[in-house]
Amino acid sequence: MHSDYLILLQTFSKATLHKIKDKPILLVTATDRYIPIEDFKYLFQQVGIIVKSEAIEKLIFDKRKLTVFHQPSMEWYFTSWKENMMDAGLTQHRKLLPHDRVFVESVKIGKEEIYNKFPEGRFRELDIQYTDDLQKAIDL
Repeated sequence: MHSDYLILLQTFSKATLHKIKDKPILLVTATDRYIPIEDFKYLFQQVGIIVKSEAIEKLIFDKRKLTVFHQPSMEWYFTSWKENMMDAGLTQHRKLLPHDRVFVESVKIGKEEIYNKFPEGRFRELDIQYTDDLQKAIDL
């Protein structure tokens, strides 16, 4: 992906936020091994403001730098944040995962736990896909 397509909107302590030029797509990129839940919630609350003001339809979350998986963060992200963002029109989520089998398996197990714990969750209606390539995430 050519950097001319990425417009830096904000830099956080553990992530960056870009907009894809001329598209209703945001890119959140983790820049550290771990994002503590307070930082994670703050980051996504700020993303939510932009989702609402810019009519964002797709969010790409690049987790390739992460090495630590945190289930409470993932649960909040699915059941609170993602559901709130659905009302603003954000229905497409793309994830870029690290090449780390343990992390990937943790995400899979964590997602299953959330789906089992919240059988009526609106997040089930979302278009969530995983890829290992940013351009694919934009095109999917």
